[in-house]
Parts: sequence; C-alpha cells; structure tokens
Amino acid sequence: MTDFTLSKDQDGIATITWDCPGKSMNVMNLEALQELSDAVDDALADDAVKGIVITSGKPDFAGGMDLNILATMKGSAGDDPARGLFEGVMQMHALLRKIERAGMDPKTNKGGKPIASALPGTAVGIGLELPLATHRIFAATNPKAKIGLPEILIGIFPGAGGTTRMTRKLGAMAASPFLLEGKLVDPKKAKGAGIIDEVVDDPVAAARDWVLTAKDADIVKPWDTKGYKMPGGDPYHPAGYMTFVGANAMVNGKTKGAFPAARALLSAVYEGAQVDFDTALRIEARWFTNILMNPTSTAMIRSLFVNKEALDKGAVRPEGVPDQSVKKVGVLGAGMMGAGIALVSAQAGMEVVLIDQTQENADRGKAYSETYMDKSIKRGKATPEKKEAMLSRITATTDLSALAGCDLIIEAVFEDPAVKAEMTQKVEAVIPDDCIFATNTSTLPISDLAKASKRPDQFIGIHFFSPVERMMLVEIIKGAETGDRAVAKSLDYVRQIRKTPIVVNDARFFYANRCIIPYINEGVRMVGEGIEPALIEHAAQMLGFPVGPLQLNDETSIDLGVKIAKATKTALGNAYDSGADEVLFWLFDQGRLGRKTKSGYYDYDESGKRLGIYQGLRDKFDTAGTEQPSLIDVQHRLMFSQVLEAVRALEEGVLEDIREGDVGAILGWGFAPWSGGPLSWLDMIGAECAADRCDELQAAYGDRFACPPLLREMAEKGQSFYGRFGQKAAAA
Repeated sequence: MTDFTLSKDQDGIATITWDCPGKSMNVMNLEALQELSDAVDDALADDAVKGIVITSGKPDFAGGMDLNILATMKGSAGDDPARGLFEGVMQMHALLRKIERAGMDPKTNKGGKPIASALPGTAVGIGLELPLATHRIFAATNPKAKIGLPEILIGIFPGAGGTTRMTRKLGAMAASPFLLEGKLVDPKKAKGAGIIDEVVDDPVAAARDWVLTAKDADIVKPWDTKGYKMPGGDPYHPAGYMTFVGANAMVNGKTKGAFPAARALLSAVYEGAQVDFDTALRIEARWFTNILMNPTSTAMIRSLFVNKEALDKGAVRPEGVPDQSVKKVGVLGAGMMGAGIALVSAQAGMEVVLIDQTQENADRGKAYSETYMDKSIKRGKATPEKKEAMLSRITATTDLSALAGCDLIIEAVFEDPAVKAEMTQKVEAVIPDDCIFATNTSTLPISDLAKASKRPDQFIGIHFFSPVERMMLVEIIKGAETGDRAVAKSLDYVRQIRKTPIVVNDARFFYANRCIIPYINEGVRMVGEGIEPALIEHAAQMLGFPVGPLQLNDETSIDLGVKIAKATKTALGNAYDSGADEVLFWLFDQGRLGRKTKSGYYDYDESGKRLGIYQGLRDKFDTAGTEQPSLIDVQHRLMFSQVLEAVRALEEGVLEDIREGDVGAILGWGFAPWSGGPLSWLDMIGAECAADRCDELQAAYGDRFACPPLLREMAEKGQSFYGRFGQKAAAA
C-alpha cells in the first residue's frame, strides 16, 4: 500500500498521484515523504519525461501533516531531540527544494523539468506547502474547497517551507493573514491573493497543457533569480520596516505574548527576509524545531487535534448502541438559547418544533434563524434558497401536540426546577415513549430534575454554551439513572450539529461551570482585596484567556452571579465561600448588572462598547492605597482556581476521561489554549511543582487552594496525568 503512485504516459508526462489508502483525506507521514521523493527522483532521471503533474486521487488534495506524528516527533527524535527534529525538518525542505529546482543547472537556471500541481479541492498545511514548491498551481473551480496554512491555530506554524515561500511570494504584509491568522479561502480568493496561479474546471488537464509548453524561464522561482526583491520591501527597506514593526505590534497585541508559535513565526520571517532563500529555509527549520521542542506545541496538538478529533468521532460513545441520529427535535423555550438550538438543529437538516408560551415569543425565536441567514447571505455564505429551506424546517408554535413524532426534546425554559418539572410532565404526555428528553441547564442537578420524569433512564442534560451557533462545545451530563441510549442519542445529535461533546457525571455545576465560576470569583475577590482591576484583567489575557474574569462576569451578567451565589449558599451552608460576595452584591445593589445594563465592572457607551474599568470600583475598594501583588501571583491565583477544580472533578468521577477535561476547558471557556488545557498544564509544570505551589497559595490565600489528594499522590509518585490516565482514555 502506497500513498504516492507514479505513472508515465506517451506524451512524456509523469503524474504523481497522492491517494492515502483507507482515508477520506490525504495526510502526510514520514513514509509518504520518502515515496514522494522516490517518485520525483524517478521522473527527473527519466529522459522520456518532459514534466511532472502532482495531483490527488481524492476529491480534495490534502489536509496537511498527520498531526499524530507531529505530536510524537519530539519523543521519537532520539537522545538529542532538537538535532533529530531539525534534521528531519531539513529533509522535508530538501525534498521540496528538489521539486522546486527540478534538476535545473544551479548557475544558469536552465535544464529543469516543469512541475505543476493540480488541486481538485481543499489544500491546507503541507497540502499547500507542497504545491507552493511546484512551478505552477492549478485549482479546480470548487467554491467549497479551502486553501491555506492553518498551523498557527494548533500551536505551530508552517515549517515545511510554507512560511518562507508564502512571504517571498506575497510579501510579509499580504502573507500575514494566512500565516499569523491561519486564514483559509476558496480557490478564487486564493488566486486573487496570489497564492495559486489558475482556477479551472479541469486542473489536471490544464496542468498537463502547461507542462508541455513551459519554457526554462517559466519554472524559475522569483527568489532564485538575480536581483530578486521581496514584495513590500525587506526589513530595512522603508516600507518593509513599517510592515515588520506593525506585524510585531499586531502579534503582541493579539496574543499578549501567550502563544510562542506566533513569535517564532515572526522571527523566522524577519530573519529569513535578510538572507538568501536556502539560508532562510534553515532559519525557518530552526524556529520550527524551537516550537516543536516547546511543550506548548505538543499540548495544543494533542488537545486541539488528536483528542478533539477522537471526541468528535465518538470516543466516549457507549458500545453496542445502534445509530441514534435525530430526525425531529422539539425545543422548549424560544429565548436566546432555545432560538440558537433551533438554528443549529435546522442547519443540520433536522425538523424542528420550537415551542413557547406565546406565539409572539415562538415567532421571535424563529426570526433569530431568519436574521442569521440574512447575514450569511450578505457575506456570501448562504443563498435565499438555503434560507427558505432551513426556515421551512422550523415550526414555531405554542401547541405541545406538535411535538408528536419527536425523537429528541431539548428543554431550554427558565432556570427554575418547578417550571422545568411542570414542562417535563406536560411534554412526556404527548411525545413517543422512546423519545429522549434533554434539559439545557447550566447549574441545576440532572438527577433532581429527572425526578419529574416517568422515564429517568431517558432523561439527560445537554448544556449548550452561548451563543449556541458560535460555541463549539456541548456538555452532556448523565444523571444517576441516565441510560446508555440517552447518552448515545445526545452524542449523535452533537455530531450532527458539528460540535464537540464531552460527557460528564452529575454534580453541582457539572464540569465547565465548576471551573469557570472559581475563575470569575477569584478575580472578583481580588478586586475586593484592593488589587487593581486592570492588573487582574491583563494578567488573565497574558495567560491566553480571551477575556478576563471581570469582563466575563459583565458578559454573563452580575445578577446571574448573585443568583448563583445565593443558591450555592443555601445548598452548602457553612461550607459556602463568600469571598467574592462583597464586590458582587455591591455592584448588584447599584444596578450595575453588566453589559446588558451598560454598566458593571466596566463602563460602556450607548452602543454597548466597553470604555474602561468603572472608576467607582477602584474608589470603593481602595486600589490606590493597596500594595499591589506580583503579576505571577495574580496569574497563579487565576490558574489554580480552575485547574484544581478540574483535578477534583477527575478525582470525584465527574470527569471520566482526561481528554474531555482539556478539550472542554479550551472550547468551553477559552482556557489558555497554549497550555493544552488544565490537566495538560499541570503536566507541563509537573505534579510536584504544582503541589508545592498549592501549599504556598493555601498558606497565603486560603483553603480553596488546598492540594487535592490525587495531585498530592501523583506528586509523591512522580506521575503525570497523561502518563497515568492517558493510555486508559485512548483505549476507551
């Protein structure tokens, strides 16, 4: 079985076809690289071959490098991993440079064979880096295809020459959205940007025609010609200088220094722009090795690709349960959450019944989907026909009898146990006996809510994050009596709406909110201690969190925080920690409820734009008269307040799989993506170091930082979370 096959025809064209056996998408691995190298050598050495076309035997060209290999490259690089990685990367560069030079004379640039790439569909990662090394790129007229270099999104950067070639082809400014943001575009836009050369109906035929007529001058890359100048200017050209200054400011402004790959990429571009092309490739390889040696890349690849992909494919789905794909879903409650659930369900092709107390409310919930589709049409991502088809799948009504025939109910009514219980009983009277009933709650125990059901084995929690259409995580919560079919149904539904699921056991706040609430509370508590709010917010952003705890509280609303605090105090009694209440209740009493009232920890203008920290907060809690702590202390309080809850969730069996703990944290509330998640971060710093830091934080700030017994045990045994639990998770 081979990934690359070589065929030669009577016209003198050698066609190298990439077609990974048993896979829907081509991905590159080390064996395939050698096969490609051998095929290129064969074609270049054959005098009967006039030129080469590299294409795919699949509808798409390639999805990039096999990240399972990247995730383990460091561990398999020998006793000197940095050298091993660098040499491995340079072998890739040598192969692509061989394609680029195509046998031409190094002095005259003549005598080479034209090599074209023909892309039938999507080409990303090394699936674009390879074509960039060919002499002309032909892409099919396929608006669904994606072209780009998304490596930065998983903690690395294009390291097989993509960084250097893209920059020299487009210039640093034009290349930056594709390199620093991982932007993907369709073939037409890729041609407009200068990434590919032609968009045609039959790229293989067009590539063959070009190969047969190409001249020596057509196959020499600009950077291999005398007098080449980088588009937009090199770093010491006046225009280029401003580009690099601006790029540096942009990267640090967006990442706050928390993502090493972005800094490394910018360094590779800056340094490489000042030297010849081959030296630039060595510089790129050096920085790429630097990132592969950094534990952040391993953690991000593992969580955001390997683990996420496993969860998306049903890694935790109960065995032996047949397909439970949803055909008709009933959504109870047409507020913002219910409207969002109806939208994503209809987008996935399901029939949707959207129920509310009044027809006006139900219609408003359906109108949410209409507005969404109108915006998509304006952006060119949808058509009026698709809008009409989607809206026709949503029935907005007050009539519960319309739920007949539903195979899944998702209840999203007011967060009140009595209201939910009444709705459960009314709906169960009209739905089929085998219909699964799911409640969308963020805090109420599923086992308690299931008491209102006649069939608790078919009762489950499905916790969506807001806004539903944008957030990628869905938390599935098993009650004490929830059966396997309910779990499988929920997982299959989440797969249908193209989101990532985690499955957890029932406990107060489940998993996500169990970690989010301490994060918010720790930030609020620090305000009450007189710590400068801007220090708290910036400390969080410098850790890679999308928003600080105070802004997050403004977004989720302060009155909701007060409600949760009161309910938690009632439930926990003397065990309740009231450290954040002084600040929270003070803002609530002032009517500052967050963004929705345009006043909270922040001031807002009439449009809802944040203007800055509310000065009254500083005055009330005397930030000016308080000695401020170190940045690292603030950051550790914010981090440990979350990661210790993740450990306790694992310890108590709320989390059954550590992959869900890490993936859920990143997708659910943006937990420091560079870290790979809370359990990956603890592995990064080491259990012994984490336990010692817990002791220091507990002594300084209280028992909420007490080291969990599981973490203490792991520290004493020298264990890591992925060393202890990772193999079990992967085998599940």
